[in-house]
Formats: sequence, structure tokens, C-alpha cells
Amino acid sequence: MSARNRELLALIPVALLVTGGFTAVFIVESSKIGDLSLIYGGYFLAVCLAVHLFIRARLPYADPYLFPLCALLAAIGLVMLFRINDSLALKQASIFVAGAVLLALTILLVRDYHALERYRYLIATAGILLLLATRVPGLRAPVNGAYLNINLGPLSFQPAEVSKICIVIFLASYLHEKRELLAVAARRVAGLTIPPLKHFGPLLVVWGASMLMLFYIADVGSSVMFFGAFLALLYVATARFSYVVAGLALFFVGAVLMEHLIPHIGDRVDIWLDPWHSKAVGAGQIQQSLFAQADGGLFGQGLGESLLKLPGPFAPHCAQPFPDCGSILPAPHTDEIYAVIVSDLGVFGGAGVVAVYALIAARGLKIAVMARDGFSKLLAAGLTAVFALQAVVIIGGVVRFIPLTGVTLPFVSFGGSSVIANMILLGLLLMISNDARRPRQAPEPDQELEALPA
Repeated sequence: MSARNRELLALIPVALLVTGGFTAVFIVESSKIGDLSLIYGGYFLAVCLAVHLFIRARLPYADPYLFPLCALLAAIGLVMLFRINDSLALKQASIFVAGAVLLALTILLVRDYHALERYRYLIATAGILLLLATRVPGLRAPVNGAYLNINLGPLSFQPAEVSKICIVIFLASYLHEKRELLAVAARRVAGLTIPPLKHFGPLLVVWGASMLMLFYIADVGSSVMFFGAFLALLYVATARFSYVVAGLALFFVGAVLMEHLIPHIGDRVDIWLDPWHSKAVGAGQIQQSLFAQADGGLFGQGLGESLLKLPGPFAPHCAQPFPDCGSILPAPHTDEIYAVIVSDLGVFGGAGVVAVYALIAARGLKIAVMARDGFSKLLAAGLTAVFALQAVVIIGGVVRFIPLTGVTLPFVSFGGSSVIANMILLGLLLMISNDARRPRQAPEPDQELEALPA
């Protein structure tokens, strides 16, 4: 079976999941089954089929499992959002369609992704300026002490989602050019490997500027993603584990300093260490999240069966409709959607979601291994790392493995910026995999004779 046929076959159970999930929610809410769930499932399958046909025409050798796995996450997100609020699911479906269009535009406009190497400094500058725009008066919209969004009239988006792709492109391009100098020309001082400053300096300047911007807007979750992608690419490019150890040590020192210097970060750490006795704002969110997950047990309460909406307002001072207000679990459609999944579907359901992210990471790393040039390898590894780290950061925060940060669960949480940015990321990975899996053309007989020694 060809790769594209395998991709098409894998989309069928995804559509069935949407249909079955919507049907289960209908039964819980109205105790009857209608044909509306079949219509929703058909619409979702039609969108996925359109993307599949486009990939079949433009990228015939692309990885056959990446898009179905991402579509599976989107299907889980739509079902869970419909279980929370049907209007949220409708908005998310529209965003998914817009993301599919941008995926197609990325493949059409960036015909040769190697051309991105020539514009690495311009791309990095654009990524840093996007982060800085969140502090521009009139555009900024602080949420819980962090400047994450840019408001343009009725539209709002998180620039960090697009900025992460820009920074990864810069890191992959620069490390591809300087990888040998950073690996071979490095010196050993007191047992530590020190790279030459004239080659490592520009990398630190651009990466450091992006990290400072993230701390300036108090976006801790994106900072962790950027730093993790930086260390992953540095290790892939140089194969020196000492760089990773030194980077982790610097990260620990910086984290301790930021905890004491920035109140917003200090509160997050206090809540993480002891949510039951912490008086910081947001402790109740972690408490309710842990209660909801414990209530789910191994197999869950059932889709739509767990307690989420109370008769009275959960926050009387809040004027927004449910789920922003009136939910026993704060932010169930964004930060805490994984807790809703575990509460409804149990530990096994939550583990299944984690397994899907692990499969996507495995496919992305396989693309990096199969890539035929250094830039493609580094770009695929960096995009995969930043995608996987985003899932680790938010799931780890919800289960209290690490402090909770305000990043979205890719393709699952409600939010247009995340879906659109990850669709662009998916398009780049598909382009790299198409180039890596393309059969090599056999040389012509005349070329073989010319290659033989005289």
C-alpha cells in the first residue's frame, strides 16, 4: 500500500472518533441520538480529505502518519470542547479549517524550504519583534500578569506561537553553517568544553534576545520551549553532551534568580511546591485540577459525565459566560483541558493522548534522521522538539510535575494562534519528509561511464 493510501485509511477512524464522541455528548445532554453528529463527522472528514488530496498532489512522498496523528489530536480537542461548550467547538472547527488553508499556503509559497536559510536573520528579527509587540500600548492584553496576546480589534493572537517557528529556523540555519566550528574548534578548560566566542556569539545574541523578550512579557512556558529547542539543536549539531549539561546548569541558576526577581514566576513556583497551603493567586486552579483528575480514576466518569458546570457562578465577580465563569475547573477549555480529558476518560484516556504526542515526536525525529542535508535534519529536529516540549510543559503543569504555565495543548486546547502556528509547523515537517523520502534518481548510463576512473 502506498504512503498516501495509508494516510487516507488512517483518517477514517479519526472521523469515526469525532462522530462517536459527538454522539456520546448528545446522549448525555439530551438522552437522544440525532443525525447531527454524523453531519459533524462528515464535515470533519471532508476537511481532512481535502488536505489529504492536496498533500497527495503536492507532496506525494511525505510522511503518511503525521497529518492523521495531528488530525486525531484535533478531533479529540473538538469533542472535548463540544462537551464543554458547543459554541467553542464551532469556533475551533472554523480555526481548524483556517489552519488547513495556511498549511496549504505554506507548502505552495515555500516551495523550497532551503531558501529560508538565506533569510535567517530577517526571520529571527521578525520573531523577536512579534514578542516585543505584546508590550506595545494599545496592543497588549495582560492576562494573570503575563503579556501573551496582541489585540487587533476583534482579533487576538499569541505571537509566541509564530515566534517559536522563526527562532527554530534561525537556530537550524546558523548551526548548520557553524556546526563544525562549534564542535571541532572548541577548547577544553578545566574539563569544560568552551566554543569559540566569535562563532558562538551571534547565536547567543539572537537566542538571548528572544529569551529576554519572553521574560519581559513573563511568558514562562514559551521560555522553556525555546530553551529546550536551543539545547536540542545544539546537541544534534555538535554531538557534545557537555553543552547540554552546561545549558541545564545555567537554566537552573536563571530559574532561581527569576523566581526571586519576578513575582509572577515566584507565585507559580510556590503553587507548584505546595498548592494546598499557598496563598498565591491561582492555587485554586491547581487544586481543582488535581481533584478533577483524581475523580476520573482509571477509566473516567464517561464523556460528558464528570462535574464541570455548577448551578451558580464559580466566580461571582466574573461577567463572562461559561466556561470563563461558572466552571468548577478554571480555564477548562485552555490551560486545564487535559484535566477534563482525564476526568471524563480516566488515566487510560489521558495516557492515550500522551501516546499520540509521543508518536508525532517519533515520526518527526525519524524525518530528521532520514533527511539528506544538515539544515533539513536540524530544522526537523527543532520543530519536533518545540512541538513535543509544548505538550510536555502544559501536561506536566496540569499533573503538577512542573509549575503550571500558560501554553496551550497543541491541536487540543481552544485557541486560534496555536492551531494555526502548529499547522504551519506541520506543513514544514511534511515538506522535509517529502524531500527525505523521495526516491533517488538513478544515474543515466552515460553518467555512470563518466564516473568510472580512466
